[in-house]
Amino acid sequence: MARPQNNRKVNTPPLFSRFKPIGVKGKDLNSIVLTLDEYEAIRLADLEGLNHEDAAKLMNISRSTFSRLIDKARKKTADFLINGAILEVEGGKIHFTNNLIQCEDCNEYFKTNINIVPTECPFCKSKNLIIITERFGHGNCCRTE
Repeated sequence: MARPQNNRKVNTPPLFSRFKPIGVKGKDLNSIVLTLDEYEAIRLADLEGLNHEDAAKLMNISRSTFSRLIDKARKKTADFLINGAILEVEGGKIHFTNNLIQCEDCNEYFKTNINIVPTECPFCKSKNLIIITERFGHGNCCRTE
C-alpha cells in the first residue's frame, strides 16, 4: 500500500490559472491540469533557478519526490506548448504559505503571510478584497496560528 501523500508547501497562489492558445476556441481543445504543487516545482526550479534539494526543502518534500514532480510538470507544460491545449492550474494536496489579495476598488494586488487576514487595502484603504487562495479552496486550512 502506498504511503499517504503529505501536504506540499506552495508559496503563493498563481495570479493566472488558465491558459490557452490564441485564436482557437476552448471547446476545441483538450485540457491539461497542472496541479498547484507541479506549478510550484516549475516556479522554484525554472523561474527561481533553485536546485532540487533546496526546492524540495521549501516544499516540505524529499528531493526524489521533487524530481518526479518537476518531471511531470515539465512534460505537461511541453504538451501544452507543443500540442496546444488548455492548461489549468488547480488541485493537488497543498497548503499555501502566503496569500495574494486583490482590491476590487483600485485593482492592486498585494501579498500577505497566510496567517494574516487583511481587512483593508494598503493602497486605497478599501475593504472590498478578493482572497486569491479561496479560488483554490484554501485559506483557513493553510493557517498555522
